[in-house]
Amino acid sequence: MRAFGFISLLAVLAAGSWYYMRQTQTVMSRGSGTPTATVDLIGVRNDLLAIAQAERSHAAMNGSYVSLEQLRSDGDLAMQRTNRGPYSYSAEISDGSFRIIASYGGSDPAMPHSLSIDQTMEIAQQ
Repeated sequence: MRAFGFISLLAVLAAGSWYYMRQTQTVMSRGSGTPTATVDLIGVRNDLLAIAQAERSHAAMNGSYVSLEQLRSDGDLAMQRTNRGPYSYSAEISDGSFRIIASYGGSDPAMPHSLSIDQTMEIAQQ
């Protein structure tokens, strides 16, 4: 019985390792393949999620979405930068929705030209 438990543990660890490696390969293939590009792309995705969460929190407390500058000045967004690497951030705000956009300004054709997130918290890539 102990041998079965140990073999089951090894099988679960092997499956988890395989899944982790597949996810790492997927992330690496989205950028240009360089470590810096991959780090920038992952960082941009994390920044977009943080900004979108700040927008949602602000709207829950105040009833409206606001600009990035307003989020910073109200203390809802701790991130002070307006860019990460070759990506710069902007916001499109309306009464009932928002869209945060990260626009690429670099020269690597393999990098996504823009990434965006809205109130659904889904990141879109173009």
